[in-house]
Amino acid sequence: MMGAKLQGEQKSAYVQNMFGRIAERYNVMNRVMTLGQDQAWRRFVVQKAEVPAGGRVLDLATGTGDIAFEVLRAQPSAEVVGADFALPMMFVGQRETIGQQVKWLAADAMNLPLADGLFDAVVSGYLVRNVVDIRQTLREQVRVAKPGGRIVILDTTPPPNNILRPFIVAYLKYGIPLLGRLISGKQGADAYEYLPESTQAFKTPQELAALMVEVGIENVQYRTFMFGTMAVHWGRKPAR
Repeated sequence: MMGAKLQGEQKSAYVQNMFGRIAERYNVMNRVMTLGQDQAWRRFVVQKAEVPAGGRVLDLATGTGDIAFEVLRAQPSAEVVGADFALPMMFVGQRETIGQQVKWLAADAMNLPLADGLFDAVVSGYLVRNVVDIRQTLREQVRVAKPGGRIVILDTTPPPNNILRPFIVAYLKYGIPLLGRLISGKQGADAYEYLPESTQAFKTPQELAALMVEVGIENVQYRTFMFGTMAVHWGRKPAR
């Protein structure tokens, strides 16, 4: 059974194990798979997070810490917590020199072991596509954000219906799994079949924006990248 079709605890366990297996080659694969554009998207996430000097940021599904590191480069005085349930991914990030400035936390994004109203910004990369309950994940992000705090989400989107769609679908179905086998080896083969499948089964940018509004996030906006296959969504927790 392919991971993208799993539900509930089976999906959570599959995703956790999958990211653990590809942790060592994850960053290299991201650069190749996105033609180097992933770093620019992460910088855009940080820009939309509007982190104040000395601000506190939660990076959910931090993985190897790429977004957390971008926060620190943009705002060196920030306090950054990187949270994930795939520990091998965080171990890779901890080895980086800048990783020593991040507070790493083993956590489930749907049930965060954190108090209410702690963070000026809650950011995530490739989280919501992989969770069992998107609404619950969004509610947790709202809960731990300060009143007026920013919530910024980077994730893939299903290919839009335009002239490029057949080429994009072919790349997702055949190109990415091939790259996964070449770069991550046998242990990464199914992971890079799951990722394209989960992308095509995920919410459209409009649907995700609607879910954000539904859980109480204000001023929700989004921008798409890479021929409409990536999106950054952002908004604010109400200031009350």
